[in-house]
Amino acid sequence: MEAIVERCADLDVHQATVVACLNLGNKARPGKQVRTFGTMLADLEELRDWLKASGCSLVAMESTGVYWKPVYAVLEDHFDLIVGNAQHIKNVPGRKTDVKDCEWISDLARHGLIARSFVPPKPIRELRDLTRYRSKLVQAGSAERNRLLKLLESANIKLSGVASDPFGVSGWDMLKALVAGGRSPAEMAQLARGRMRRKLLELERALTGRLEEHHRFVLGVQMRRIEAIDADVAELDKRLDEKLKPYQRELRLLMQIPGVDWVIAAIIIAEIGIDMSVFVDAAHLSSWAAICPGSHESAGKRRSGRTRKGNVHLKTALVMAAKAAGKTRGTYLADKYHRLKGRRGALRAAVAIGHKILEAAYHMLATGRDYTDLGAGYLDQLNANRTTASLVRRLRELGFDVELTSKAA
Repeated sequence: MEAIVERCADLDVHQATVVACLNLGNKARPGKQVRTFGTMLADLEELRDWLKASGCSLVAMESTGVYWKPVYAVLEDHFDLIVGNAQHIKNVPGRKTDVKDCEWISDLARHGLIARSFVPPKPIRELRDLTRYRSKLVQAGSAERNRLLKLLESANIKLSGVASDPFGVSGWDMLKALVAGGRSPAEMAQLARGRMRRKLLELERALTGRLEEHHRFVLGVQMRRIEAIDADVAELDKRLDEKLKPYQRELRLLMQIPGVDWVIAAIIIAEIGIDMSVFVDAAHLSSWAAICPGSHESAGKRRSGRTRKGNVHLKTALVMAAKAAGKTRGTYLADKYHRLKGRRGALRAAVAIGHKILEAAYHMLATGRDYTDLGAGYLDQLNANRTTASLVRRLRELGFDVELTSKAA
Protein backbone atom coordinates (compact mmCIF):
# COMPACT_ATOMS: atom_id res chain seq x y z
CA MET A 1 0.00 0.00 0.00
CA GLU A 2 1.35 3.41 -0.97
CA ALA A 3 2.30 5.82 1.79
CA ILE A 4 0.84 9.30 1.40
CA VAL A 5 2.78 11.14 4.13
CA GLU A 6 6.57 11.57 4.06
CA ARG A 7 7.12 12.17 7.77
CA CYS A 8 4.54 11.57 10.46
CA ALA A 9 4.40 10.62 14.11
CA ASP A 10 2.08 8.80 16.46
CA LEU A 11 1.65 9.46 20.14
CA ASP A 12 0.62 6.80 22.63
CA VAL A 13 -0.73 9.03 25.38
CA HIS A 14 -0.97 8.03 29.03
CA GLN A 15 -1.45 9.95 32.24
CA ALA A 16 2.27 10.27 33.06
CA THR A 17 4.02 9.47 29.76
CA VAL A 18 3.75 9.99 26.02
CA VAL A 19 5.47 7.46 23.74
CA ALA A 20 6.22 9.02 20.35
CA CYS A 21 7.07 7.07 17.20
CA LEU A 22 8.44 9.20 14.35
CA ASN A 23 8.45 7.80 10.79
CA LEU A 24 11.41 9.16 8.80
CA GLY A 25 13.03 8.65 5.42
CA ASN A 26 11.58 8.26 1.98
CA LYS A 27 8.21 6.75 1.21
CA ALA A 28 9.63 3.41 0.13
CA ARG A 29 11.85 2.58 3.12
CA PRO A 30 11.09 4.78 6.12
CA GLY A 31 13.08 4.71 9.34
CA LYS A 32 11.62 5.02 12.80
CA GLN A 33 12.59 6.79 16.00
CA VAL A 34 10.85 6.10 19.30
CA ARG A 35 11.15 8.37 22.33
CA THR A 36 9.28 8.68 25.63
CA PHE A 37 8.31 12.03 27.15
CA GLY A 38 6.58 13.11 30.33
CA THR A 39 3.25 14.93 30.38
CA MET A 40 4.31 18.11 32.18
CA LEU A 41 4.13 21.28 30.11
CA ALA A 42 7.91 21.46 29.72
CA ASP A 43 7.98 17.82 28.54
CA LEU A 44 5.25 18.42 25.98
CA GLU A 45 7.04 21.50 24.66
CA GLU A 46 10.18 19.38 24.31
CA LEU A 47 8.13 16.84 22.33
CA ARG A 48 6.81 19.62 20.10
CA ASP A 49 10.29 21.02 19.43
CA TRP A 50 11.65 17.53 18.63
CA LEU A 51 8.90 16.87 16.10
CA LYS A 52 9.36 20.29 14.47
CA ALA A 53 13.12 19.81 14.23
CA SER A 54 12.57 16.42 12.58
CA GLY A 55 10.38 17.91 9.86
CA CYS A 56 7.24 16.09 10.97
CA SER A 57 4.04 17.33 9.30
CA LEU A 58 1.35 14.97 10.63
CA VAL A 59 0.76 13.79 14.21
CA ALA A 60 -1.80 11.12 15.14
CA MET A 61 -3.02 10.05 18.56
CA GLU A 62 -5.85 8.12 20.18
CA SER A 63 -8.56 9.85 22.20
CA THR A 64 -7.67 8.21 25.50
CA GLY A 65 -9.79 9.71 28.29
CA VAL A 66 -8.88 13.35 28.90
CA TYR A 67 -5.13 12.80 28.66
CA TRP A 68 -4.96 13.67 24.95
CA LYS A 69 -6.39 17.17 25.48
CA PRO A 70 -3.29 18.90 26.96
CA VAL A 71 -1.13 17.25 24.30
CA TYR A 72 -3.48 18.47 21.59
CA ALA A 73 -3.47 22.00 23.00
CA VAL A 74 0.34 22.20 22.83
CA LEU A 75 0.59 20.78 19.28
CA GLU A 76 -2.50 22.12 17.51
CA ASP A 77 -0.92 25.33 16.17
CA HIS A 78 2.16 23.56 14.77
CA PHE A 79 1.06 20.30 13.11
CA ASP A 80 -1.76 18.66 11.23
CA LEU A 81 -3.33 16.61 14.04
CA ILE A 82 -5.46 13.47 13.82
CA VAL A 83 -7.35 12.32 16.91
CA GLY A 84 -8.54 8.78 16.22
CA ASN A 85 -11.22 6.75 17.93
CA ALA A 86 -9.49 4.07 19.99
CA GLN A 87 -12.26 1.56 19.17
CA HIS A 88 -11.53 1.94 15.45
CA ILE A 89 -7.79 1.34 15.82
CA LYS A 90 -7.02 -2.27 16.62
CA ASN A 91 -3.48 -3.42 17.37
CA VAL A 92 -2.05 -6.67 16.05
CA PRO A 93 -2.85 -9.42 18.62
CA GLY A 94 0.09 -10.51 20.75
CA ARG A 95 2.09 -7.29 20.22
CA LYS A 96 0.55 -5.04 22.87
CA THR A 97 3.28 -2.76 24.18
CA ASP A 98 3.44 1.02 24.17
CA VAL A 99 6.21 1.01 21.56
CA LYS A 100 4.49 -1.49 19.25
CA ASP A 101 1.21 0.34 19.70
CA CYS A 102 2.58 3.71 18.61
CA GLU A 103 4.51 2.09 15.71
CA TRP A 104 1.33 0.41 14.50
CA ILE A 105 -0.73 3.62 14.62
CA SER A 106 2.04 5.64 12.94
CA ASP A 107 1.96 3.18 10.03
CA LEU A 108 -1.81 3.57 9.80
CA ALA A 109 -1.50 7.37 9.84
CA ARG A 110 1.27 7.30 7.21
CA HIS A 111 -1.02 5.43 4.83
CA GLY A 112 -4.09 7.58 5.60
CA LEU A 113 -6.03 4.81 7.34
CA ILE A 114 -7.12 6.69 10.48
CA ALA A 115 -10.45 8.51 10.44
CA ARG A 116 -10.31 11.96 11.99
CA SER A 117 -12.44 12.58 15.04
CA PHE A 118 -14.20 15.94 15.18
CA VAL A 119 -12.30 18.34 17.43
CA PRO A 120 -13.88 21.82 17.45
CA PRO A 121 -11.78 25.00 17.56
CA LYS A 122 -10.67 26.42 20.90
CA PRO A 123 -13.55 28.95 21.41
CA ILE A 124 -16.10 26.18 20.86
CA ARG A 125 -14.20 23.88 23.23
CA GLU A 126 -14.33 26.55 25.94
CA LEU A 127 -18.05 26.94 25.38
CA ARG A 128 -18.43 23.16 25.55
CA ASP A 129 -16.72 23.05 28.96
CA LEU A 130 -19.22 25.56 30.30
CA THR A 131 -22.34 23.89 28.92
CA ARG A 132 -21.28 20.43 30.07
CA TYR A 133 -20.46 21.63 33.57
CA ARG A 134 -23.75 23.50 33.72
CA SER A 135 -25.59 20.29 32.87
CA LYS A 136 -23.74 18.48 35.65
CA LEU A 137 -24.67 21.18 38.16
CA VAL A 138 -28.32 21.08 37.12
CA GLN A 139 -28.31 17.29 37.54
CA ALA A 140 -26.72 17.65 40.97
CA GLY A 141 -29.36 20.21 41.96
CA SER A 142 -32.16 17.91 40.81
CA ALA A 143 -30.67 15.01 42.78
CA GLU A 144 -30.40 17.18 45.90
CA ARG A 145 -34.02 18.29 45.56
CA ASN A 146 -35.14 14.67 45.23
CA ARG A 147 -33.22 13.75 48.38
CA LEU A 148 -34.88 16.65 50.22
CA LEU A 149 -38.35 15.47 49.18
CA LYS A 150 -37.52 11.94 50.34
CA LEU A 151 -36.47 13.33 53.72
CA LEU A 152 -39.76 15.19 54.04
CA GLU A 153 -41.68 12.03 53.22
CA SER A 154 -39.79 10.12 55.91
CA ALA A 155 -40.89 12.81 58.40
CA ASN A 156 -44.51 12.56 57.13
CA ILE A 157 -44.43 16.08 55.64
CA LYS A 158 -46.55 15.97 52.47
CA LEU A 159 -45.68 19.38 51.03
CA SER A 160 -44.96 18.00 47.53
CA GLY A 161 -48.44 16.48 47.42
CA VAL A 162 -50.13 19.89 47.79
CA ALA A 163 -47.71 22.42 46.29
CA SER A 164 -47.08 21.98 42.57
CA ASP A 165 -43.59 23.42 43.09
CA PRO A 166 -42.27 22.78 46.63
CA PHE A 167 -39.17 24.86 45.74
CA GLY A 168 -41.04 27.97 44.63
CA VAL A 169 -41.21 31.16 46.69
CA SER A 170 -43.98 29.91 48.99
CA GLY A 171 -42.59 26.41 49.31
CA TRP A 172 -39.07 27.66 50.06
CA ASP A 173 -40.37 29.93 52.84
CA MET A 174 -42.19 26.95 54.37
CA LEU A 175 -39.04 24.82 54.19
CA LYS A 176 -37.11 27.55 55.99
CA ALA A 177 -39.80 27.63 58.66
CA LEU A 178 -39.55 23.85 59.05
CA VAL A 179 -35.79 24.12 59.60
CA ALA A 180 -36.11 26.99 62.08
CA GLY A 181 -38.90 25.32 64.05
CA GLY A 182 -41.15 27.05 66.57
CA ARG A 183 -44.11 27.58 64.23
CA SER A 184 -47.34 25.64 64.08
CA PRO A 185 -48.53 24.09 60.80
CA ALA A 186 -51.24 26.74 60.54
CA GLU A 187 -48.68 29.54 60.87
CA MET A 188 -46.44 27.97 58.25
CA ALA A 189 -49.38 27.55 55.87
CA GLN A 190 -49.95 31.32 56.09
CA LEU A 191 -46.63 31.80 54.28
CA ALA A 192 -48.37 30.76 51.05
CA ARG A 193 -48.63 33.40 48.35
CA GLY A 194 -50.78 33.91 45.30
CA ARG A 195 -52.92 31.01 44.19
CA MET A 196 -51.49 28.75 46.88
CA ARG A 197 -53.54 30.63 49.47
CA ARG A 198 -56.55 28.72 48.17
CA LYS A 199 -55.00 25.60 49.72
CA LEU A 200 -54.42 26.84 53.28
CA LEU A 201 -56.31 23.97 54.91
CA GLU A 202 -54.57 21.36 52.76
CA LEU A 203 -51.18 22.96 53.44
CA GLU A 204 -51.82 22.90 57.18
CA ARG A 205 -52.53 19.18 57.04
CA ALA A 206 -49.54 18.54 54.76
CA LEU A 207 -47.17 20.39 57.12
CA THR A 208 -48.34 18.38 60.11
CA GLY A 209 -45.80 15.61 60.59
CA ARG A 210 -43.13 14.20 62.86
CA LEU A 211 -40.20 16.46 62.03
CA GLU A 212 -37.45 15.84 64.59
CA GLU A 213 -34.19 17.68 65.26
CA HIS A 214 -32.28 15.20 63.11
CA HIS A 215 -34.57 15.95 60.15
CA ARG A 216 -34.16 19.70 60.64
CA PHE A 217 -30.38 19.41 60.61
CA VAL A 218 -30.23 17.37 57.39
CA LEU A 219 -32.90 19.56 55.78
CA GLY A 220 -30.84 22.68 56.50
CA VAL A 221 -27.72 21.14 54.94
CA GLN A 222 -29.66 20.15 51.83
CA MET A 223 -31.19 23.60 51.44
CA ARG A 224 -27.78 25.26 51.68
CA ARG A 225 -26.44 22.91 49.00
CA ILE A 226 -29.37 23.73 46.70
CA GLU A 227 -28.80 27.47 47.19
CA ALA A 228 -25.08 27.07 46.45
CA ILE A 229 -25.76 25.07 43.27
CA ASP A 230 -28.33 27.62 42.09
CA ALA A 231 -25.82 30.42 42.67
CA ASP A 232 -23.15 28.53 40.68
CA VAL A 233 -25.58 27.91 37.81
CA ALA A 234 -26.46 31.61 37.74
CA GLU A 235 -22.75 32.49 37.60
CA LEU A 236 -22.22 30.01 34.75
CA ASP A 237 -25.16 31.53 32.88
CA LYS A 238 -23.50 34.95 33.03
CA ARG A 239 -20.29 33.47 31.68
CA LEU A 240 -22.21 31.69 28.93
CA ASP A 241 -23.85 34.96 27.92
CA GLU A 242 -20.40 36.43 27.34
CA LYS A 243 -19.12 33.40 25.41
CA LEU A 244 -22.26 33.27 23.26
CA LYS A 245 -22.03 36.87 22.05
CA PRO A 246 -20.14 35.91 18.84
CA TYR A 247 -22.84 33.32 18.07
CA GLN A 248 -25.99 35.42 18.52
CA ARG A 249 -27.08 34.86 14.92
CA GLU A 250 -26.76 31.08 15.19
CA LEU A 251 -28.43 31.14 18.61
CA ARG A 252 -31.38 33.07 17.22
CA LEU A 253 -31.76 30.63 14.34
CA LEU A 254 -31.74 27.52 16.53
CA MET A 255 -34.22 28.97 19.02
CA GLN A 256 -36.80 29.09 16.21
CA ILE A 257 -37.06 25.29 16.35
CA PRO A 258 -39.94 24.17 18.62
CA GLY A 259 -38.63 22.83 21.94
CA VAL A 260 -35.21 24.54 21.63
CA ASP A 261 -34.54 27.22 24.24
CA TRP A 262 -31.31 29.14 24.69
CA VAL A 263 -29.74 26.40 26.82
CA ILE A 264 -30.39 23.67 24.24
CA ALA A 265 -29.23 25.99 21.45
CA ALA A 266 -26.01 26.71 23.35
CA ILE A 267 -25.40 22.98 23.83
CA ILE A 268 -25.91 22.31 20.11
CA ILE A 269 -23.43 25.05 19.18
CA ALA A 270 -20.95 23.83 21.80
CA GLU A 271 -21.11 20.21 20.62
CA ILE A 272 -21.15 20.55 16.82
CA GLY A 273 -19.83 24.08 16.28
CA ILE A 274 -21.15 26.45 13.63
CA ASP A 275 -19.06 25.26 10.65
CA MET A 276 -21.10 22.46 9.07
CA SER A 277 -18.48 21.81 6.39
CA VAL A 278 -16.74 19.39 8.80
CA PHE A 279 -19.69 17.03 8.31
CA VAL A 280 -20.46 15.55 4.91
CA ASP A 281 -24.20 16.08 5.24
CA ALA A 282 -27.03 15.99 7.78
CA ALA A 283 -27.07 12.18 7.77
CA HIS A 284 -23.34 12.10 8.58
CA LEU A 285 -23.90 14.45 11.51
CA SER A 286 -26.81 12.34 12.79
CA SER A 287 -24.65 9.22 12.61
CA TRP A 288 -21.82 10.98 14.46
CA ALA A 289 -24.24 12.04 17.21
CA ALA A 290 -25.76 8.51 17.25
CA ILE A 291 -29.26 9.95 17.16
CA CYS A 292 -30.28 7.96 14.05
CA PRO A 293 -31.33 4.27 13.91
CA GLY A 294 -28.50 1.77 13.95
CA SER A 295 -27.58 -0.15 10.78
CA HIS A 296 -27.09 -3.88 11.35
CA GLU A 297 -28.05 -6.19 8.52
CA SER A 298 -26.66 -9.62 7.63
CA ALA A 299 -27.75 -12.23 5.08
CA GLY A 300 -30.73 -10.10 4.14
CA LYS A 301 -32.02 -10.00 7.71
CA ARG A 302 -32.21 -6.75 9.63
CA ARG A 303 -30.90 -7.03 13.16
CA SER A 304 -31.19 -4.58 16.02
CA GLY A 305 -31.71 -0.96 14.99
CA ARG A 306 -30.89 0.51 18.39
CA THR A 307 -28.84 3.67 18.48
CA ARG A 308 -25.21 3.80 19.56
CA LYS A 309 -23.85 5.70 22.56
CA GLY A 310 -22.44 8.56 20.49
CA ASN A 311 -22.22 12.07 21.91
CA VAL A 312 -24.12 11.67 25.17
CA HIS A 313 -24.27 15.41 25.92
CA LEU A 314 -25.76 16.33 22.53
CA LYS A 315 -28.09 13.33 22.50
CA THR A 316 -29.48 14.15 25.95
CA ALA A 317 -30.13 17.76 24.95
CA LEU A 318 -31.89 16.70 21.75
CA VAL A 319 -34.16 14.27 23.59
CA MET A 320 -35.06 17.01 26.08
CA ALA A 321 -35.84 19.37 23.20
CA ALA A 322 -37.95 16.66 21.53
CA LYS A 323 -40.08 16.18 24.63
CA ALA A 324 -40.63 19.93 24.85
CA ALA A 325 -41.46 20.06 21.12
CA GLY A 326 -44.11 17.39 21.70
CA LYS A 327 -45.96 19.89 23.91
CA THR A 328 -45.97 22.74 21.38
CA ARG A 329 -49.41 22.57 19.78
CA GLY A 330 -50.00 23.17 16.11
CA THR A 331 -46.49 22.20 14.96
CA TYR A 332 -45.20 19.44 12.72
CA LEU A 333 -42.85 18.11 15.39
CA ALA A 334 -45.64 17.81 17.97
CA ASP A 335 -47.89 15.96 15.51
CA LYS A 336 -45.07 13.60 14.51
CA TYR A 337 -44.12 13.00 18.14
CA HIS A 338 -47.63 11.95 19.19
CA ARG A 339 -48.03 9.69 16.16
CA LEU A 340 -44.77 7.90 16.94
CA LYS A 341 -45.51 7.81 20.66
CA GLY A 342 -48.71 5.88 20.08
CA ARG A 343 -46.96 3.26 17.92
CA ARG A 344 -43.43 3.04 19.28
CA GLY A 345 -43.49 4.51 22.78
CA ALA A 346 -42.42 7.82 24.29
CA LEU A 347 -38.65 7.22 24.34
CA ARG A 348 -38.36 6.08 20.72
CA ALA A 349 -40.57 8.97 19.67
CA ALA A 350 -38.33 11.44 21.53
CA VAL A 351 -35.19 10.04 19.87
CA ALA A 352 -36.81 10.26 16.44
CA ILE A 353 -37.90 13.86 16.97
CA GLY A 354 -34.43 14.68 18.33
CA HIS A 355 -33.07 13.31 15.06
CA LYS A 356 -35.29 15.71 13.10
CA ILE A 357 -34.27 18.64 15.30
CA LEU A 358 -30.59 17.92 14.66
CA GLU A 359 -31.14 17.70 10.90
CA ALA A 360 -33.01 21.02 10.97
CA ALA A 361 -30.17 22.59 12.99
CA TYR A 362 -27.62 21.34 10.43
CA HIS A 363 -29.43 22.91 7.47
CA MET A 364 -30.09 26.17 9.33
CA LEU A 365 -26.45 26.54 10.38
CA ALA A 366 -25.20 25.53 6.93
CA THR A 367 -27.45 27.90 4.96
CA GLY A 368 -28.36 30.59 7.48
CA ARG A 369 -32.05 30.23 6.69
CA ASP A 370 -34.85 30.57 9.21
CA TYR A 371 -36.83 27.59 10.46
CA THR A 372 -39.97 26.77 8.45
CA ASP A 373 -42.60 24.71 10.23
CA LEU A 374 -44.50 22.28 8.01
CA GLY A 375 -47.61 22.55 10.17
CA ALA A 376 -49.64 20.06 12.15
CA GLY A 377 -51.59 18.90 9.08
CA TYR A 378 -48.57 18.14 6.91
CA LEU A 379 -48.56 14.40 7.57
CA ASP A 380 -52.26 14.14 6.72
CA GLN A 381 -51.67 15.93 3.43
CA LEU A 382 -48.93 13.51 2.38
CA ASN A 383 -51.52 10.83 1.74
CA ALA A 384 -54.98 12.32 1.90
CA ASN A 385 -56.67 9.16 0.61
CA ARG A 386 -55.18 6.98 3.33
CA THR A 387 -56.08 9.49 6.04
CA THR A 388 -59.64 9.79 4.74
CA ALA A 389 -60.12 6.01 4.57
CA SER A 390 -58.77 5.60 8.11
CA LEU A 391 -61.13 8.21 9.56
CA VAL A 392 -64.12 6.79 7.68
CA ARG A 393 -63.33 3.29 8.91
CA ARG A 394 -63.12 4.44 12.52
CA LEU A 395 -66.45 6.27 12.29
CA ARG A 396 -68.12 3.20 10.80
CA GLU A 397 -66.72 1.07 13.60
CA LEU A 398 -68.49 3.42 16.01
CA GLY A 399 -71.81 2.82 14.23
CA PHE A 400 -72.08 5.85 11.95
CA ASP A 401 -73.02 5.98 8.26
CA VAL A 402 -70.49 8.19 6.49
CA GLU A 403 -71.06 10.04 3.23
CA LEU A 404 -68.21 12.20 1.91
CA THR A 405 -68.86 15.39 -0.04
CA SER A 406 -66.07 17.54 -1.46
CA LYS A 407 -65.88 21.04 -0.02
CA ALA A 408 -66.50 23.86 -2.47
CA ALA A 409 -63.45 25.92 -3.39
